Amino acid sequence: MLRLSKKDSEKPEQVITIDNDVFKAEMTSKGGRIRKFYLKNYQTWYHRDIPDTNFYDNHVQLVNQMEGGDFNLLFVTKDGQLINTKNLPFESSLTNWQYTIGTTDSLTLKYTYSFGEEKEIIKSYTFYGNRYSANVDIELKNLDDIISSYTYDVMWETGINFVEDNSVDEATFTAGSAYSGGEQVIVDASSEGERVQKDISGRVDWVGVKNKYFGIIIAPHTPYNDGGAFLEGYNQSNQYGAREYYSVTLKVPFKNQNYQKDSFILFIGPMVYDLLVSYDRNFDAIYDFGSIFGLQLLRPISEYLILPLFLFLHKFIPNYGFVIIVFTLIIKIALYPLTKQSYKSMKRMQMLQPKIKELKEKYPDDQQKVQKETMRLYSTYGINPAGGCLPMLLQMPILFALFTFFKVTIEIRHEPFILWITNLSSPDIITTLPFKIPLFGVDQISGLALLLGITMFLQQKMSIKDPSQKALVYIMPVMFTVLFMSFPSGLNLYYFMFNLFSIAQQYYINHHKIDEELVPVKDPKKKGGGFMSRMMEAAEKQAKTQKEAQRQSKKKNKKF
Repeated sequence: MLRLSKKDSEKPEQVITIDNDVFKAEMTSKGGRIRKFYLKNYQTWYHRDIPDTNFYDNHVQLVNQMEGGDFNLLFVTKDGQLINTKNLPFESSLTNWQYTIGTTDSLTLKYTYSFGEEKEIIKSYTFYGNRYSANVDIELKNLDDIISSYTYDVMWETGINFVEDNSVDEATFTAGSAYSGGEQVIVDASSEGERVQKDISGRVDWVGVKNKYFGIIIAPHTPYNDGGAFLEGYNQSNQYGAREYYSVTLKVPFKNQNYQKDSFILFIGPMVYDLLVSYDRNFDAIYDFGSIFGLQLLRPISEYLILPLFLFLHKFIPNYGFVIIVFTLIIKIALYPLTKQSYKSMKRMQMLQPKIKELKEKYPDDQQKVQKETMRLYSTYGINPAGGCLPMLLQMPILFALFTFFKVTIEIRHEPFILWITNLSSPDIITTLPFKIPLFGVDQISGLALLLGITMFLQQKMSIKDPSQKALVYIMPVMFTVLFMSFPSGLNLYYFMFNLFSIAQQYYINHHKIDEELVPVKDPKKKGGGFMSRMMEAAEKQAKTQKEAQRQSKKKNKKF
């Protein structure tokens, strides 16, 4: 029977600091694991503007300290004991307490635990001078008569540290996942008190945990076809709000031999898309581009349009706020042909209003006839009544994609613009109300949301001429203003500038003669109105059929 000695528990903990270009890590002999992991290029939200603060207070640290460190092995012995290496005192191959790795250099730290009789667990970490990742070798020597179940687990147990100001918002983006069968499998405990689990059998390329901007990934160098993974997460609340914690486990086949060596990549770092892609192991699947109803419909827009264009523009424009403005202008120019056509359609519909008014006066008691004749007018003059909405509909997918983009793209994190806008990834709050706005639950006022509301009001004022729709001039801007109060300032800046460019564009078009005469088209059916006309005719036939059926029913009832 395997027993851990009292001497093991009394061994002092030895901490070694590893320092390279991008991180500073604390390694501990207790469990031969990672105790802390600081990222040099990313500051904490509360000290990012104070240059003289202590390094450890000023930089993001990703290892959750609940268990004093992470990256453990777990196995069951043949006599039924559950062994977690976090409780074992390992011996270090290095004797100094601090090491610095040059940009092109590497360093190997080897931790060994001996059960006696040359039965050993060896965890070897190889760190590099300019990488966030380490290569980790797990060696099991003469443990074939100790480990049972033909498997052992490589675990990251305590999730990832919360590092943002709004930890409740951060929790909504926190999840555990694995890449298996060519797709990402995600567990997300999104409700308070919820606990979720997922057991995966077969080939697993990697397991990982992430929050909004950072992630931890464990990937075997050679994935095991007879391996697997286990993901678990739970949601709990404390005095700071909701918290989500995830444990991810790689199931590694144990070959029941006297020597076995397995190699892994351990990545702890920022969710930078190009960085994840560079590993060529589908790490980029963990990057959250957002979804609609659980479908990854927005991912291609963000992955192949928004992010590449933003990064390209940033090569020439250092301020991301001005990048957003230029990006908005590019989108506006791309949509100009459709926008111009929609403005023409809206203007011609305004010119059609007197004729529609005549129809209403001619058929005051036959609304269906008015609608049919109205559709006939649209067909005659080649007007598409939905044409004015087309540019807005086309930009909606971009708007939805940008909503997630500004929340999770680390390039925007803590990036200032001008004046009061100090962080494009969060709302630009200018004041806080002593109460919450009913229905919306908002008590903070965003400066850009107010500007957005003003531009929307002006745009509505210029567009809506129908007296029956006059209320929309006021209702829509107010609703959107309140709704956008809690949105990232980068998104609000985009929408504000889009509206501003739209106002300028509409002013230009309105003051230049564009088809100001209503001229019947030669072939109405090709201009869009024919379809609406046929729809109305079909509706009219259906109504006549229903009336005839009702008449026959009444006639039949009279007989009885």
